[in-house]
Amino acid sequence: MLNLPKPKLGDITAITITSPNLEASLQYYQKLGFSEVMQSDFPFPWIQVSDGVLLIMFRLSKEPYCALTYYTKDIAQIVPELEQAGIIFSEKAKDSDMVKRYLLKSPDGLNITLVSIVDGFKQPPGPGMLHMAQQDYFNPEKYVNKVCGMYAEFAHPVADLEKSISFWAILGFTPLSKFTAPYPWAILSDGLAVVGLHQTTTFSYPAITFFAADMKEKINKLKEQGLTNFTETGQGNIVLTTPEKQHINLFKMGM
Repeated sequence: MLNLPKPKLGDITAITITSPNLEASLQYYQKLGFSEVMQSDFPFPWIQVSDGVLLIMFRLSKEPYCALTYYTKDIAQIVPELEQAGIIFSEKAKDSDMVKRYLLKSPDGLNITLVSIVDGFKQPPGPGMLHMAQQDYFNPEKYVNKVCGMYAEFAHPVADLEKSISFWAILGFTPLSKFTAPYPWAILSDGLAVVGLHQTTTFSYPAITFFAADMKEKINKLKEQGLTNFTETGQGNIVLTTPEKQHINLFKMGM
């Protein structure tokens, strides 16, 4: 088991995605092994879904948006500490806001939000790829999500890997692995979330990434069930474009 750091941004992490149609998003992700966790119309219409490892918050809006989100009970303490460390928030909560929300951006434009915790929110139990024994990577029976496989990382492209690693270190993230091929990239974690920093121009968007030893079979099954709007990126690998105009990588282990 990896020696992971203790999260400093919050107790629960999710990927926030805006959706023009919450029910359509729910139905799409249900086909990918996710289930509804909870929903509400306050302070805006939203639905949470999870595959048992990854938590996704869909927020009703026509404007495409994606962010790594943390929910915390200690937002009044965390925000000043980050500001003292040099973090600049592009949006801040007002004193009158019942739910406090702060937005910052990585050097490469990835949205990161801190939100005061809401009663009933829970971190999925997992385990994802980060918390699994490596010998289980090649045993599909061990995958929590039987449709897509192991949740691996929230990947995004960066201009300068070392600069990005320094930024994420301020947020409590530690490099778990670094590589030079096929380009400089690294996997980082704060013990809760996992981000992949990829110094490349081969993709230009953040992407939720899954791996599976039997990914080819999983993809074929999804195709048989009517999966559309994807790009083949090699045998056993596809990139989905979701109804919210976001991206999901389904990659075969050992690629």
